Amino acid sequence: MKKKLISIVTPVYNEEGNLDKFYERVKGILKPLKYDHEIIFVNDGSKDSSLLVLLRLAESDKQIRIIDFSRNFGHQMAITAGMDHAIGDCVIILDSDLQDPPEVILDLIMKWEEGYEVVNAKRKSRKDGFFKDMSAVLFYKFLNAILINKIPENVGDFRLLDRKCINVLKKIKEKDRYLRGLTTWIGYKQTIVEYDRAKREWGKTGYPITKMVGLAFNAIFSFSRLPMKLATILSVMFFSITFLVIIYALISQILGQTVPGWSSQIIIYSIYLALQMMILAIISEYVGRIYTQVQDRPSYIVANYINFNKKPRD
Repeated sequence: MKKKLISIVTPVYNEEGNLDKFYERVKGILKPLKYDHEIIFVNDGSKDSSLLVLLRLAESDKQIRIIDFSRNFGHQMAITAGMDHAIGDCVIILDSDLQDPPEVILDLIMKWEEGYEVVNAKRKSRKDGFFKDMSAVLFYKFLNAILINKIPENVGDFRLLDRKCINVLKKIKEKDRYLRGLTTWIGYKQTIVEYDRAKREWGKTGYPITKMVGLAFNAIFSFSRLPMKLATILSVMFFSITFLVIIYALISQILGQTVPGWSSQIIIYSIYLALQMMILAIISEYVGRIYTQVQDRPSYIVANYINFNKKPRD
């Protein structure tokens, strides 16, 4: 009977100090198992020696595959490329910074064998510092307050996806991808495995506050109607205020009262401009995303493939 194949997809950006240890721990977990495996490293335009380390590892282990991007396309695109080229019966997405312990792989596989098709790894605790921890809590609380499809709180991209889920995700061609939302949106039988997130031992986080904000924008504009609702609510509010001001002005004129017109006009005009600019900003965000989508440029460009001997699985 043919063994099941497990694919590990690992985005890499400036992780030269973590890769050897990451490989040793992942390999030590996978080797004794009853499954075949492949480890797909996606080099997302690293500026350090990450690619050289990966090439050295791939030379000694042919179960290592390397997708080398032509430049940095971002974490979500790196994961997407790994999923596009993985041939496993399931795919496990795992960052190479070792904050998400590779040992949790065993728990993910156990739940998969129980019949779950999406197994999310939930952070029971984390050691990223007060600001990072608090911002993460607020981030998930805010998103779930506005999203149509709720996402599990404290769940990043560390998860296992069954082959049928991967095949569905490969058909989704969104350019501004938010994979945490997409894996919830596709449905299927899902569960959670909890773990304690470790402190980063080497290097800097690939998700500074600027990228977290960008990720939040992708989530809001891709999975929420809040911006459109906000524009509608503000329009109604402004109309109500304008209506009240008009009534006040008419009554004042009928009663013969002198109403200073200049200040009220300035206030109304200022409110109108602010509202107009906000609505235009929301519209431009959607138009920009539509423009990016219809351009239909490739989501990523691969400069080189190492140790790939099979075509991507359909």
